[in-house]
Amino acid sequence: MEQDVESTVTVRALPKQARVPKPLQEPERVKQKPQRYVRKDGKCNVHHGNVRETYRYLTDIFTTLVDLKWRFNLFIFVLVYTVTWLFFGFMWWLIAYVRGDLEHIGDSQWTPCVNNLNGFVSAFLFSIETETTIGYGYRVITDQCPEGIVLLLVQSVLGSIVNAFMVGCMFVKISQPKKRAETLVFSSNAVISIRDGRLCLMFRVGDLRNSHIVEASIRAKLIKSKQTKEGEFIPLNQTDMNVGYDTGDDRLFLVSPLIICHEINQLSPFWDISKHTLQTEELEIVVILEGMVEATGMTCQARSSYVSSEIKWGFRFTPVLTLEDGFYEVDYNSFHEIYETQTPSCSARELAEMTARSRLPLSWSVASKLSQLESPEQKSGEPAESNGDVANMENESKV
Repeated sequence: MEQDVESTVTVRALPKQARVPKPLQEPERVKQKPQRYVRKDGKCNVHHGNVRETYRYLTDIFTTLVDLKWRFNLFIFVLVYTVTWLFFGFMWWLIAYVRGDLEHIGDSQWTPCVNNLNGFVSAFLFSIETETTIGYGYRVITDQCPEGIVLLLVQSVLGSIVNAFMVGCMFVKISQPKKRAETLVFSSNAVISIRDGRLCLMFRVGDLRNSHIVEASIRAKLIKSKQTKEGEFIPLNQTDMNVGYDTGDDRLFLVSPLIICHEINQLSPFWDISKHTLQTEELEIVVILEGMVEATGMTCQARSSYVSSEIKWGFRFTPVLTLEDGFYEVDYNSFHEIYETQTPSCSARELAEMTARSRLPLSWSVASKLSQLESPEQKSGEPAESNGDVANMENESKV
């Protein structure tokens, strides 16, 4: 019995000892989530704080209203019309009250400013009819009220301005090209692999609509903190990445999905980055696709980004274009798919140095083979001839 008790005690103690180090090891395994500058949906992850010159938003009130969310935009739309109707309705009621029209309701000998206006509700309805130009079927202004004629002119002009402003704001809000950017897709990952013998960084873009983006162009920027030689720290420094600006490959004919390629050369910010260092780098690649919407002619911009964990080293994109009976078909189910390929894990600089070293012995071997092809007689005679030439030159110089 004593042995059984001791065994049970030791069995219960072992799990407790095994659970002690776990809470100490878990925080080390937790990796900090990378902070994005631009989110995957294209929205910039930047908030403006401590803006003291808020009056600048009111000077550009049209753009401010367009940038508001839909619920606030609709609320302001209804509020502006309601306030103007109520304000001019109160003015019509005030004119009728000052002139005494409300005291002579039903008096056929009295000529009111507005016929059949007997209270604030009827004045409010007359204000709506005037501003919206619905037409006067029951309430109508008379020619014996000059102040009413002036108010009618003012309300008609201001009503037209309000209609143009608010309807224009709603039209621009509805036809914003931001919604067109929802059908421009970027691959979920970027890849690095060998293309045409050179190390390249690639990502894929596509357009889901049949209407094309006219004059489409692509840009890419590397977002990474930098410290200058003078010790100045530049957070979120932006560096341009060449995606075909020199050759015109950045101008896209975006009918089917395209793979955008950035060659990693001496001018590339990825020149010294290897597969191992990429995992520890805190960087972000922001890609920007711009063009005009074919249907409206408005400029459209779509954005996305790739952090270091979303850049896959040694992979390529799966083909999505196939030839069918008389047409090409794009399979968007494979748009984000990648497959692994043989790629050196060293940086582009190291790869170029190794390639240069591998070419040196080749030139030496060619020179040695050429020397071996020469005849032994020429080899034995070369020193004598060269010595004789030197002696003759010395005698000529002495003479």
